[in-house]
This record gives sequence, structure tokens and C-alpha cells, in this order.
Amino acid sequence: MTMRTGEPSRRRFLGVLGLGAALTTRWKRAPVAAQAPQPAAMPAPWWPSRWGAGDQAGSSNWITPEKVLDAVKWIRDGRIYRLGRVYETGMPLFGTRSFSLTIPGGPTGGPYGENKLVYHDEFVTGQIGQVGTQFDGFGHIGIQRGRDGDRAEMRYYNGFSEQEIATGDGLVKLGIEHIKPIVTRGHLVDMAALKGRMMTQGEEITLADLRAALARQGMQEADLKQGDAVLFHTGWGALWMKDNAKFSAGCPGIGLEVARWVAERGLCLTGADTSSVEVVPNPDKTLAFPVHGELLARNGILNHENLVFDSLLADRKYQFVYVFVPVPIKGATGSPGCPIAMT
Repeated sequence: MTMRTGEPSRRRFLGVLGLGAALTTRWKRAPVAAQAPQPAAMPAPWWPSRWGAGDQAGSSNWITPEKVLDAVKWIRDGRIYRLGRVYETGMPLFGTRSFSLTIPGGPTGGPYGENKLVYHDEFVTGQIGQVGTQFDGFGHIGIQRGRDGDRAEMRYYNGFSEQEIATGDGLVKLGIEHIKPIVTRGHLVDMAALKGRMMTQGEEITLADLRAALARQGMQEADLKQGDAVLFHTGWGALWMKDNAKFSAGCPGIGLEVARWVAERGLCLTGADTSSVEVVPNPDKTLAFPVHGELLARNGILNHENLVFDSLLADRKYQFVYVFVPVPIKGATGSPGCPIAMT
């Protein structure tokens, strides 16, 4: 298609999650023959998953009875740490997401009976699985293969297509209800301590950084076993409810190098004190949230965002039992809830 002089470039990105190449149109005053842009190569299929065609549980399949029994050996002093944020109006939200809670009536109902019982209910509106401390399910992130808008080639974990999973009334495949309860070994990587400061927006956690932080904490890379959870403290969480605009504008985090390391080790879950766990914006400006695509869609690895580690850090607890049971909302893309660490 021929474009008018001065018209903006057609698209910044081709594809979803940065898997297309950026195109730049150059203009010349002398007329030239129009050249059609070359289509981006279609990403190779990443399915079936290691757990078989049709699987919808992904890395939560690692949580076997044997894995649970191995994890609970780390419980020695009986301490429980909350890793979840308080859900409240005014908390940082991504894009146009919303969260609101109201109490109908005053009270909602009653009095009833001779004992004059009254009660309150709450009415919550918003993206319940994708606000606050949020746990990403596999129906949350997909990758466009082929022509933009082709629903048959919008692919998710295990190759499920948009046509197969999505309806206006919820997901019929890959809903959060398919994720199994998680009880596993958790490893906290204190990147802020390694750097001696809060990390900055767009600052990537490299594999060298991860290894250096582990060594500083007296831990080894070999400590992270198949089915474990790895969590990153960047210091970015200090902005929560203090500078929401900055918190939501981007964040430090892992890039594709660490994401592929996570996949190679067969870990169950990544998490962080940021809104995405991954670095935003990505240092490669042609990519948009590629770690989400790599972990969730391609490898079936779960992701937990907006965690809080203050109490764990105060007690210098870097290894613990991580516990989370997703709220089984049928057809939801993610889950609210409060994960815990047990030591």
C-alpha cells in the first residue's frame, strides 16, 4: 500500500508480544516503485507441551505428592509470611483496569429474627484476576502467528487458539480453575541488596545478576530444582500506594535470558514485587512483554505479580515453602489471593 508523504508508519509492531519485526518507512521526493513489506516469519509451533496435548495445568503439574513432601522439609520454625498486597481502591492498576468495592445498603440486610441480626455484603467490580497481587493463568497471554487478526493463529499455551478458548462469558479452555494448588520450594533473589539500591525502570536482571545475588545470599544455582518457584525483589514495590504513576509506568525485571533459564530448569513459577515480573520497557524496543509469551504461552510456566517481601527480607529468609491456591473462578484469566511463605 502506498502511503502519503508525512503519514505515520503503518504499525510499530507486527504480531503480538514483540514477535514481529518493526518496520520503518523511508520517504524520497523522487517517485519510486512501491515495495510491499515482507511479512514476519511465523513463529514455530511450541506445542504439544511436555505434559501432553490438551493439558491445561502447565507447570502446576510439577506439584506432586513427592514434591510437596520435599518442600515441607523446609518448615522448621513455623513462621508464616504474607506475600500478597491489600486489595483497595486507589492501588496501582495497569492501563484502564479498575477495582471498586462497595457495601450495598447500610447494613445490607436485616434485622432478622428476635435476635435482630444484621449483615453486610460487598459488591466488587473490576478485573478480579488481573489487579493487585495477581496470578497469571494460561488464558491471559497468547501470541499472534501469521496474519494480524487471524483468531485461528492467535495461539496460547499448548497451542490452543483464540477460537477454541475465548467467549464473552469466560474462557472455555485454559481458565484458572485448571491450575492445581501449589506447595513448593520458594527462592527469593534480593536484587535490590545486590545493587545497593532500588532498581530502575527498564533495568534488566541478567543471568549474571541472578547468580551474583544467589552467591551473596549463600545460595547456589543448583539449589533451584524442578518445580520450584523463583521470586525477585527489585525494590520497586516501595512505590506502591506512594507513587502509583511511577510504579505503573514501567519496572525493572527479568528478560528473555533469565526466562529461558527458568524454562531450562523446569521451574514452576516466577514472581516479583513489580506489576509484570519482566523488565518494562524491554531493552529491545521492538519487543512487548516477551517474557510473558516465553513463560506462559510457550513453556506453561506460571507468573505471580505485585508481591511483597518486606517481612521475609527483615528476617533474612531467602528459602521457604511457597503456597498458593488460585481462586477457581471458571473461565478466568488469572486469580486474586494472598500467597504465603512458610519457614
